Amino acid sequence: MAKRKRKPIPPDPPKLTLKQILAWADAYHERMGDWPRVYSGLVKESVPENWRKIDNALRYGLRGLPGRSSLPKLLARYRGTRNPKALPPLSEDQILAWADKHNSLRQEWPSLKTGTILGAREETWENVDAALREGFRGLPGGSSLARLLEAHRGIPNRLNAPRFTQTQILQWADAYFDRTGKWPNRESGSILEASGETWKRVDYALAKGCRGLPGGTSIPQLLAENRGVHNLASLGPRPPLTVARILSWAKSHKQETGQWPLSHGGALLDAPGETWANINLALYHGYRGLQRGQSLAGLLHRFCGRERGGR
Repeated sequence: MAKRKRKPIPPDPPKLTLKQILAWADAYHERMGDWPRVYSGLVKESVPENWRKIDNALRYGLRGLPGRSSLPKLLARYRGTRNPKALPPLSEDQILAWADKHNSLRQEWPSLKTGTILGAREETWENVDAALREGFRGLPGGSSLARLLEAHRGIPNRLNAPRFTQTQILQWADAYFDRTGKWPNRESGSILEASGETWKRVDYALAKGCRGLPGGTSIPQLLAENRGVHNLASLGPRPPLTVARILSWAKSHKQETGQWPLSHGGALLDAPGETWANINLALYHGYRGLQRGQSLAGLLHRFCGRERGGR
């Protein structure tokens, strides 16, 4: 039988020195603008060397190296880089100082998705949030960036947000209407009567069923059902209106109910499909053949002697 040929024994890998490794790291930094990591792949200046093998040699004392080190430790010691395994401690006071600076410069408070921390280039809000949650870097744990800002700066935490009720939302909508003469939608911005809340958040909660709401609705639907406000985009052309017709409907309403209609009132008794809220909007904006700049309350005060704000 023919003898099997023995595979040649590969030569021992060349010795490494700290000086050579640092020279390769400097070349990497000059080329890439960052320092190499264990997973940075091949060393371009000395293929087939790679950074993982170099890290192993530093750790275990291979290829002439003393051991008990690593690539991050080497760069931290000789090039002043941050070692992810030995990051400086954090304190809540320091985090709050960074947050205050961010807010003063950007006019908003940071979140874990904000990215790099202003004035601390190698820190990120995501890492700070993780340290607050898990108790890294000298922090006690069990917190978060959102909870810290809520506790010390009064910033609402959306994960601990108060519950909504449809009654409360309708009260906010009535107040918005009283101020602006129109009903809110999801793009109407902040809710003045509820610090930190926006109409977009309200609409999301109505649709998704969060914050104590059943879901499956929206601001337009809620206003249509409870204030008789129609979604004008979904309606066909509306018939023209006259002041005389509006006053006739108002007098009929007074006879039937004992009260004058309200500007944000619901359906008319004598005109199916009409609402007092939509009539008031038509008067205010000059829709449907009416003169602009009027209001239902103004008409009733002028032609029917009703005191403004009275019944």
